[in-house]
Amino acid sequence: MFDLEPEVVEPPTCDRLWTTEECAEFLGVTPQTLHQWRYVGKCPPAFRVGKYLRFDPDQVRQWLVDECLEAA
Repeated sequence: MFDLEPEVVEPPTCDRLWTTEECAEFLGVTPQTLHQWRYVGKCPPAFRVGKYLRFDPDQVRQWLVDECLEAA
């Protein structure tokens, strides 16, 4: 039927996780764009903390490098 396995995300390596707004600001996009990317599966890895999304800055930076290398 459906493959409903959760996305595997590495444990955080930072002291503090970023909010959606902080991650979007770093990437130079709006929080709405970040949510759209997540919906289509093209978003940096995120952790769900209750009802909130949180981002590991190190993983966001790695995702950005990987995305840039794919586009080149």
